[in-house]
Amino acid sequence: MKSLANRQLDFMGKRKVAFAISGLLILASIVSLLFQQLSLGLDFTGGTLVEVRYAVAPSLDAVRQTLEAAEFRDVSVQTFGAANEVLIRLQQAFDADVGDRVVELLRRGGEEVTLVRAEFVGAQVGDQLRDQSGLGLLVALGIVMLYVAFRFQYKFAIGALLALLHDVIIVVGIFSLFQIEFDLTVLAAVLAVIGYSLNDTIVVYDRIRENIRKSRIDDMAAIFNESLNQTLSRTLATSGTTLLVLIALLLLGGDMIEGFSIALIIGVVVGTFSSIYVAAALLLAVKLEREDLIPAKKEDPEAEELP
Repeated sequence: MKSLANRQLDFMGKRKVAFAISGLLILASIVSLLFQQLSLGLDFTGGTLVEVRYAVAPSLDAVRQTLEAAEFRDVSVQTFGAANEVLIRLQQAFDADVGDRVVELLRRGGEEVTLVRAEFVGAQVGDQLRDQSGLGLLVALGIVMLYVAFRFQYKFAIGALLALLHDVIIVVGIFSLFQIEFDLTVLAAVLAVIGYSLNDTIVVYDRIRENIRKSRIDDMAAIFNESLNQTLSRTLATSGTTLLVLIALLLLGGDMIEGFSIALIIGVVVGTFSSIYVAAALLLAVKLEREDLIPAKKEDPEAEELP
């Protein structure tokens, strides 16, 4: 049996199938974002935040059901630090006694509950955060495109930018499709996905550029396959170890970083896929040639006239 390092996989031969899979995922994500939209967290929508402390760690589902039975809208419950510290998010207008009413409801089951704080996050703050975060995402993508174009060539920049857009749309689309709460920690994860995916893409691009310059053949698909096989072990090792950490965070990190962990897990998987089948394969679609990296030498007319 061949080892992973010696096995030659035909990545480019499967690129049409990969393009079809990516197209379906992007289409589903865009449709979900347009018609179902994101389940925005309190950071973006505004509302009321109540923090309470239990004597004994409670069941979060029981807390949520108690508040929903009292007709509180869009209730989000999670631990905050210790297991007996509970953060309750309510997407509704703030009033001075909301904290006392929440604590009174939670005490009806006989639990010992103390109010820590109750505060309001205004919709104006949420709008500002949404606008600034969207602008930050666009600026990040613009800088990435300029960097790749300067370091490699503009065709590489097109592939890298489309790969990053592919990753962001799918990650955000999955959050919309499954109505997972999208808050600032998830937005931070999306920005981290851009960095991770770009790093993987740069490694692949470096090897492709190096092999194009060294190779004596003009078959770009064969050169790309060789480059991807050479970087495969490194890609799998990096993705695998990163996923192990993220899965540990998801299982052990608590509700505060659950969305963050989910977004990064999706981003690592999608980013690894896109560095091969989007960033690299698109170079074939934009007709990358050896002359794009190694300009043809100009003939010296004076040299031709010499006897």
